[in-house]
Amino acid sequence: MLFDALPDRVRRGPSIRERELGKNERLFRQGDASSAIFEVMSGRLRLLRRTIDGHLVTLHTARAGDLLGEAALFSDVYHCDALAATPSRVRVYPKPVLLSALRADPLLYEAFAARLARQLQAVRARLELRNIRSARERLLQYLRLSAGRDGRSITLDGQLQDVAADVGLTREAVYRALATLQAEGVIVRKQASLILNTDRAV
Repeated sequence: MLFDALPDRVRRGPSIRERELGKNERLFRQGDASSAIFEVMSGRLRLLRRTIDGHLVTLHTARAGDLLGEAALFSDVYHCDALAATPSRVRVYPKPVLLSALRADPLLYEAFAARLARQLQAVRARLELRNIRSARERLLQYLRLSAGRDGRSITLDGQLQDVAADVGLTREAVYRALATLQAEGVIVRKQASLILNTDRAV
């Protein structure tokens, strides 16, 4: 994990702990005082923001290895809700401890900055997705971005409603778009994965 490079006295100290979350349990709420950032060890957590009319909008689904609440290092409050989509486990890094460690180790700070830069790129990619009007094209681009190193294999580590939240479509629209892509021979569906037929993925 990202912060395994923390000094042993910090990483193994009493201030760094792990927290178990049940399905639908909240890690923090929008507006709560920010006290820590979190690393997802297992499970999935949805980042949700409440709109002015009270609706919850999914901003992102965080999976194992992702960071949560990283902006809290430089903010007094959390800017969204974090809700466990499945039973999950997170590692808790209190702000004062982490800031002190980052300031003392330029290489660790650099690794953290690089991680944030990659997450920013991912956010921009998701924003670009939502500008694609066609559900078929939006989902196809999402699958391209999600493919493994071979450029073809996509592991579905959650439910289709998580995919729908990521791409900003309804679950029904995702089902229809998947069915269309499968009928066209663009994808081959397996139990928990998809194979993208790159010859037809146009």
